[in-house]
Amino acid sequence: MGTEFKAIALVGRHADARVAEPMQALARHLTAQGCDVYAAATLELELEARRIPEESLCEDADLAIAIGGDGTMLYASRLARDSGTPILGVNRGRLGFLADITPDEMIASVDQVLAGHYQKDSRMMLEARFATAEGETVNAFGLNDVVLQRRGADGMVDFSTYIDGRFVNTHSGDGLIVATPTGSTAYALSCGGPILEPHIDAVALVPVCPHTLTDRPIVVPHSQVIDVSLLRRDNTCAEITVDGVHLGTMRAGDSLRIAAASKGITMLHPPGHDFYGILRSKLYWGRDLRKRADEQES
Repeated sequence: MGTEFKAIALVGRHADARVAEPMQALARHLTAQGCDVYAAATLELELEARRIPEESLCEDADLAIAIGGDGTMLYASRLARDSGTPILGVNRGRLGFLADITPDEMIASVDQVLAGHYQKDSRMMLEARFATAEGETVNAFGLNDVVLQRRGADGMVDFSTYIDGRFVNTHSGDGLIVATPTGSTAYALSCGGPILEPHIDAVALVPVCPHTLTDRPIVVPHSQVIDVSLLRRDNTCAEITVDGVHLGTMRAGDSLRIAAASKGITMLHPPGHDFYGILRSKLYWGRDLRKRADEQES
């Protein structure tokens, strides 16, 4: 098969039987199509694939196929960000918005993409820069969100937010989610945040269990820089995560800066991909409640 995707990296959790079987089937199929298949050296699975150090899996790949749930897609985005390798997702998770190919459609959908029939989808990422009062700094990139949250059974956290250097609010509660449009259907949605169409150039700031009902989510342009600082309280601290991965423990005097990353990622979808169709499927929209009421009465 003539294709622009000659080298293909497979990403997934080998310990999950729901992932292992389709990954093995896909590796066999891609090899039969004349593609070079890459897999992580640490992947404990018999595959017809060239083994690559996991952190370098996407460096020379033309396409990454992530098999699993949205967590696997987020992991693949971290692997593929620097190289710009496009990502195709096969859904083996539960409630997911990123991996949109079902296992039954996997081979046919992959063949469509290999033949050049696909939709290209560019997604922004966030860069979080955490700096301690002692001057140590660490950076991380996220496709979904950056989250500041109280630790364990500790009490509320008090913190302030600034946007482009302008004071916005002082918050008390369980924390704050700064979400991309992609991440607006993840943790931010469960906390009452807005759903953002994936290609809107915006970021949502969503308080987590705020102590006051007037502390509401806001949406700002993606070009604006967000700064967060903790207010001083006895033994106060908060955990910072980026796409669910621990970045650091924040204390008064430390700083957290969040901005749109200079690089995003590219996702591929088979023809006919429909964001609103996915919303209807995952959130059970579009059902005629009148029919349901008639069925219950009969």
